[in-house]
Amino acid sequence: MRSNRLTVLRGTALVAGLSLALAACGGGDDDKGDKGGGSGGQSLKGVNLELAAVWTGAEGAGMKRVLSAFERKTGATVKLTPTGDSTATFLQTKIQGGAPPDIAMLPQQGVIAEFAKKNWIKPLSPEVQQAVQANYAKVWQDFGTVDGKLYGVYFKSGNKSLVWYRAKAFDDAGVQPPTDWAGFAKTVQTLSDAGTTPLAIAGGDGWTLTDWFENVYASQAGVDKYRQLSKHEIKWTDPSVKEALKTLAQVWGKPTNMAGGASGAQSLLMTQAVTSVFGDSPKAAMVSGADVVSATIGGETKSKVGTDAKVFPFPKVGAQPPLVGAGDAAVMLKDNKGSQELMKFLASPESAAEWAKAGGYISPNKNVDLASYPDDIQRANAKAVIDSGDNFLFDMSDLYPAAFGGTKGSGEWKRLQDFLKNPSSVDATAAGLEADATKAMK
Repeated sequence: MRSNRLTVLRGTALVAGLSLALAACGGGDDDKGDKGGGSGGQSLKGVNLELAAVWTGAEGAGMKRVLSAFERKTGATVKLTPTGDSTATFLQTKIQGGAPPDIAMLPQQGVIAEFAKKNWIKPLSPEVQQAVQANYAKVWQDFGTVDGKLYGVYFKSGNKSLVWYRAKAFDDAGVQPPTDWAGFAKTVQTLSDAGTTPLAIAGGDGWTLTDWFENVYASQAGVDKYRQLSKHEIKWTDPSVKEALKTLAQVWGKPTNMAGGASGAQSLLMTQAVTSVFGDSPKAAMVSGADVVSATIGGETKSKVGTDAKVFPFPKVGAQPPLVGAGDAAVMLKDNKGSQELMKFLASPESAAEWAKAGGYISPNKNVDLASYPDDIQRANAKAVIDSGDNFLFDMSDLYPAAFGGTKGSGEWKRLQDFLKNPSSVDATAAGLEADATKAMK
């Protein structure tokens, strides 16, 4: 795996992005030249394509906007097929059954490498490569490259170092958004003392717990350790891992800190966690989640982002606050004209702007006009990702093989779910993580 994936953005960049410096969030690239939007006309009339992705609900609706724009542009028909939580498992089954989709969105960078080495995905044409080179920072090109060949177009990215909060709960308790872990722990206690459950933790979705761990670990252990652990160059039994687990236990270890207690958190899904904070009958004050939370707030509740629902950077544990992000890459499982044209379209600013207008989405495409995003918070988050350039910190669990970092009910997801249930099991959790990582990396 490439070492240049993992560099922590310094705290000033993240804080500046979330303080909504509106003057800096102006329009995008003024170049009106061809940025790789597809051939146009009705060149694909009668062509049927299938794109598989994990997205449903608001995210699925956003992707359908993109595909509808492609259909209008080319005359093709594109079916969006949900993969369920484990995209890699879904695709493996389809491939082995001889019925893969034309294109799939892979949420784990490690899976791109796995699939490329098995010849399950196809390299991109020179034309698509040119579109990627024109519209993406080098780091995003590297993320989609395996053994010198470009396979992936990163269509969606995200800022996972955010905590969303209900403004009224903070106002009633007389607290302000914290900047460090000590302040965060104090805020949790103050909210609890005021009679408000502090957190909705979506333990039913194991990936949310990996985000908690990565944010703590990136800030506490530092970038070098993060790099080493992401490539399994150090063991998960390293003292730095245990220290991060102990830090999480400071908040996770008290059942009254989370909606439904430890048992309730075990089954709470991310959408449910968001609505439990911002819905009509709120049950908690905060939820840690990526920028896409804004779409759930807008689609599932009556709360308004920026007024009822606000956000602060994940609190720093060490010297610098973290910025952990992720991305979903489009890859081709079938090499045909339709697939290549759709890949070229997905690499264009035009396609990304379609979803950006709907909200709940950030594109790593540097030529997307920031005015496409519907509110200041989303514009600031998008700008933070673009401004990070080659200094983007990729989600650690997505860098591992899916068997460890991306499979429901096993690997890191399951180990951290068990740890949420029993936060005193630091040594056992670390040993289990190491055993699972070792097995997955073979």
